[in-house]
Amino acid sequence: MTEDLFGGGAVPAVTPGLSGSLGEATGTHLPLAVRMRPRTVDEIVGQAHLLGRGSPLRRLAAGEAMSVFLWGPPGVGKTTIAAVVSQSTRRRFVEISAVTAGVKEVRSVLDQARRDLRAGQETVLFVDEVHRFSKTQQDVLLPAVENRLVTLIAATTENPSFSVISPLLSRSLLLTLRPLTDDDVSLLLDRALTEERGLRAPDGSALELTGEARQSILRLAGGDARRALTYLEEAAAGAAAVGTTTIDDDSVARAVDKAAIRYDRDGDQHYDVISAFIKSVRGSDVQAALHYLARMIAAGEDPRFIARRLVILASEDIGLADPTALQTAVAAADAVAFIGMPEGRINLAQAVIALALAPKSNAVVMAVDAALADVNAGRVGLVPAHLRDAHYAGAKKLGHGQGYVYAHDEPHGIAAQQYLPDELTGSRYYVPSDHGSEAALSARLARIEQLLGQESEGQR
Repeated sequence: MTEDLFGGGAVPAVTPGLSGSLGEATGTHLPLAVRMRPRTVDEIVGQAHLLGRGSPLRRLAAGEAMSVFLWGPPGVGKTTIAAVVSQSTRRRFVEISAVTAGVKEVRSVLDQARRDLRAGQETVLFVDEVHRFSKTQQDVLLPAVENRLVTLIAATTENPSFSVISPLLSRSLLLTLRPLTDDDVSLLLDRALTEERGLRAPDGSALELTGEARQSILRLAGGDARRALTYLEEAAAGAAAVGTTTIDDDSVARAVDKAAIRYDRDGDQHYDVISAFIKSVRGSDVQAALHYLARMIAAGEDPRFIARRLVILASEDIGLADPTALQTAVAAADAVAFIGMPEGRINLAQAVIALALAPKSNAVVMAVDAALADVNAGRVGLVPAHLRDAHYAGAKKLGHGQGYVYAHDEPHGIAAQQYLPDELTGSRYYVPSDHGSEAALSARLARIEQLLGQESEGQR
C-alpha cells in the first residue's frame, strides 16, 4: 500500500511487474479524498495555466512520450496528474517513493519496464519526492529518460534546480503547479457533496454545508485539497452521528482538533519561512519576526535550528553594534537545549525580540570576509620580522623579535609599530558603523589609528 498525494489515504499501489492504474481505486470504503480524485485531465482543478490546448499535460495524457517534473506544494494534485496521464492511455503505472526506494529498486523497475516495452506495454514511472534521491539514484534514471524507456513523472516540493542533477532536468520538462485557491477547493467540496462517489446518499439527497462551515474548511485547509476533503469527510461523519444532514461550523470544529500550519518542513516553505524570519529580525520588524517564529514553532521546527540561526544572526547582522546580542542568542540556545519545548519558546521569543530591536551592523562579517578575500587571493606577505617568534634557539640571529615594542610599556597601552605584512600596509577590513555601541567603537578606532600612525594611510 502507498499514500496517494492527493487522497492522503491508503490506496492500492501498482508494484513492479504488475499492470494497472491508480485511478481504479473507487470503492466507497476508501477515503473521500481518494474517491474524489480527478479521473480525466478536464477534472483537474486549479492548474489552468498547464491545461490549455496543446499544453504539455494534455500532450502527455494523449500519449506523447516525454518526461516531466511536477514542482508544487503539497495537496495540489501531483500524484493525481500522474495517475490521470497513466489511465488516459492505459499505460502501466508504477509509483515509487524516493524516501524508501534505493538504487536496487529503481533498477528493478527499469528492467521490468524494458521487458514490458518489448511486449508493447509502455510504463509511466511516478517518483514521489524525487528531491530525496541521491545523485547516484538520479544517475540511474538518466538513461531510461534519455532513451524513453519510461515516461518519467517526478514530483517534488523543492525547487528542482537545487535538488535534481542538471542532465536529468535538462532532458525533462519542468511544470510548476500553483497552490489551489479557495475557489478551487470550494469546487472540490461541491463535487464531493453532490457526486455519487462522494457523500451523496443513495437516494440522491445531498448534505448541506453551511457558509460558515465552508469558510472554516477553506481556512484550515490552506489550499490543500487532500486536507479539505479529509476535514469535510470527518465533519460529515460527525453530523451523521448526531442525526443531522447539515454540516455546520460546530461539526467542522469537532472534526478538526487543530489546524495544520501551512508550512512544509522539508520543502520550499521551510526555506521561505526561515528566510522571512531572518530578514524580519535583520529589518528590525519585531512583529513579523514573532509571527514567523510562531509559524515555525507550531509546525514542529527543531528549536535548536531556530536558536542556531539566531546565534549566526547576532554576529552577522548586529555584531558590535550591540555586543550583548551574541550573549543573548547563545543564552537562548543553551536554555532551549536545557529545558526543551514548549517552555523553550519563551527563551526563543525573548532572544527574537532583543535581536529585532537591537541596532544593526554587518561590519563584523564584512571585516572577516574582506580579510579572507585578501588571503584567498594570495595577498599574505611575510610576517614583519619584529613580530616573529623569538623563543627558539637561533631566532635572534635571524633578526626575529628585534625592535618589537611591548604594548603594555607604552602610553595608552598602544605600541606604534607595523603589524601587517608590507604588502598589506594600509589595508582596512573593519569599518564600524555609526549604529549603537559601534558608534563609540568608531571613535575609539579613529583614535587608535592615530596613535598607531595610520591616520593618513588611507584606504585601499
